[in-house]
Amino acid sequence: MAGTLFLVGTPIGNLEDMTMRAVRILKEADLIAAEDTRTSRRLMDAYGITTPLTSYHKFNEEEKGEALLHRLLNGENIALITDAGMPAISDPGEILVRRCHECHVTVASVPGPSACVTALALSGQDTRRFVFEGFLPQDNREKKKTLERNADETRTMIFYEAPHRLLRTLTALTEAFGEDRGISICRELTKRYEEVLSMTLGEACAYYTEQEPRGEYVLVIAGKDPEQLAGEKAAVWEAMDIPSHVAHYEAQGLSRKDAMKAAAQDRGLKKRDIYKALLEAEEEEQSL
Repeated sequence: MAGTLFLVGTPIGNLEDMTMRAVRILKEADLIAAEDTRTSRRLMDAYGITTPLTSYHKFNEEEKGEALLHRLLNGENIALITDAGMPAISDPGEILVRRCHECHVTVASVPGPSACVTALALSGQDTRRFVFEGFLPQDNREKKKTLERNADETRTMIFYEAPHRLLRTLTALTEAFGEDRGISICRELTKRYEEVLSMTLGEACAYYTEQEPRGEYVLVIAGKDPEQLAGEKAAVWEAMDIPSHVAHYEAQGLSRKDAMKAAAQDRGLKKRDIYKALLEAEEEEQSL
């Protein structure tokens, strides 16, 4: 009978945030797969956990994952932890979890602290709807695509960033979203010098031009105002005639029927009004 893979959340800063269940599971497991065994050793020592540790990180996750899967299939119980927070969330673990599901190995979650949710709760930004982007791609082309994709996002956006890249990322965010967009900058969460700064992106760039970034950062950015977005889109449609509006959607791969429906919705018209305008345009063109 196969064993169980336990995804164990660990403190993101304050060691006292460890749960009783997490401690028990780590003690009872046959093996703990840790992102960095040296970092995890401090946690193990704090709670008297003597379970053997093995490394599992982004540089060996495919090869090591198969070895861990083999042990799971042979009946061992393995706890997976990262340096901080929940495994598989912007950290190694996703591939191993997927392979466990493919091989019908039980995966259990032992929830714990999450920098993403902790920062969102502290931010003062809208918490009803949000999108988690994690770390931006390091490739400039991919980074630009990601930011362009989120430029009109109306939900609150959450990004992770390291101190040495913070100012560069804030600059890129300002270029993509505008200097007046609100941001809450959260650092050193649950630690002694925990700090949450709320300002605009433009102010954040100016602040960190003078202030050296220290600690790990979570950036919680306000989504675009829906009314502003609707107004910008309306301005685009108003500059088009109806045939051009429909053609715009057809160029994106929509059928004529769906393109007419989308154009009608944009303009606050009925579909038959769009159809009538298209017929009139065709008749006018034929008469020329």
